Amino acid sequence: MKRIVEIVPARPGWYARWRIGPDATRSYPVTLWALLEHHDGSGREVIGVDCVGQWPGADDDDMSGDFVRYLFQTPDSGAPEDVEPPLAGQSRDEAPHRQAAPAA
Repeated sequence: MKRIVEIVPARPGWYARWRIGPDATRSYPVTLWALLEHHDGSGREVIGVDCVGQWPGADDDDMSGDFVRYLFQTPDSGAPEDVEPPLAGQSRDEAPHRQAAPAA
């Protein structure tokens, strides 16, 4: 078991990339970072929660893919090609989907 020690908002430009097929990925903007601590105090880790509420290691992620990595792109360089931000107030299932980009 782990406990949340601290939560901070993510700066613009951070993305969580997920592999959704053998040759396809999808990235979602990270909205917050959470510092987790193991219940016995043996270690800590930082995880990012993306804009659709998924994070690496979550038991109830709806995503049918595997977490690949976090990536950072300066806001002036644009979003990754495989980004898919949901529209405000929509769940991932209701949001329009784009063609998945080749795996990076």
